[in-house]
Amino acid sequence: MRRDDEFSEFFAGRFDQARRTAHALCGNWVEAEEIAQTAFVRVYVHWARIRRESADAYLRTVLTRVFLDSRRRGRAREHVVASPPEPPVPAVPPHTAAADERPPLLAALQQVPPRQRAVLVLRYVHDLSIEQVAEAMGCSTGTVKSQGARGLQALRRAYRGAATPGGA
Repeated sequence: MRRDDEFSEFFAGRFDQARRTAHALCGNWVEAEEIAQTAFVRVYVHWARIRRESADAYLRTVLTRVFLDSRRRGRAREHVVASPPEPPVPAVPPHTAAADERPPLLAALQQVPPRQRAVLVLRYVHDLSIEQVAEAMGCSTGTVKSQGARGLQALRRAYRGAATPGGA
């Protein structure tokens, strides 16, 4: 029973942050909740083997991989319907002075390809090192560097387009 109590405490303390990270990756609060829940289910399965001091890093890795798996070509995806079965999860209120800049920046981030977006979120939102991002994504440090550089270029182009009236 101690295992379940430890995991419950971990889940309660990390779910909101995981959901916000997932939202930064996918741009949709409902999908973000699904990604976060799936990640926590996968973490729970291995909870007995996870060292508590590295549990946050393990969760980030699983969360990133769940997101990237959802973007792979050929994977079965949910089909959009005319009306949702339940109301969408409300957006998390902004906590910064630059709140007016968030919607165009988040919209621009969604235009960045998924792997590049994952690198940007892990590097600049979670402030991870190149090596930590490479470990979380299961790739080389060179891939992280190149995907990060390309992702920043794509984000700049998309943000300029989103920030100017008329989108161009």
